[in-house]
Amino acid sequence: MKLRNFAVVAVCVLATGLDALQANAGRKQLIELRAIGAQVYTCSPSPSGLGWRLKAAEATLLDGAGAEFGRHFAGPSWQARDGSTVVGEVLASDLPPQPGSIPWVLLRAKSHSGSGVLASVGYIVRIRTEGGLAPANGCDATHTGVERRVPYTAFYVFFTD
Repeated sequence: MKLRNFAVVAVCVLATGLDALQANAGRKQLIELRAIGAQVYTCSPSPSGLGWRLKAAEATLLDGAGAEFGRHFAGPSWQARDGSTVVGEVLASDLPPQPGSIPWVLLRAKSHSGSGVLASVGYIVRIRTEGGLAPANGCDATHTGVERRVPYTAFYVFFTD
């Protein structure tokens, strides 16, 4: 089964970097993009009480030259300026080497739209994260439904299917 094999690769990717994804899974890197934006959290109830829950990311994606490539938003989704979009689902995550940052993650593409550069994406890796963690306080009954935007940066690397 493809997913079972990829679970082993996910551990290798998070432990040893992107070379493991290419070497062990036979995937080809399509593009690496820098995201600059915010992780958006909502103060909402859950069975364990009120807390900050991730609503979505909202970020601009930049190519290696610093030009705007597209955007990253709820789904999680990535959309190129050519209109192509990929939506992912998390396969694995790990704490980042830098404390105070959101986890590094490995995602599998679950849907696509458009015929541009993101149409052939099979996997996405989020690495080199800075910031973006949920607020540590400020979520109580008087703030239910309130949103907080926490700045973050990350690199997203896209691989073929």
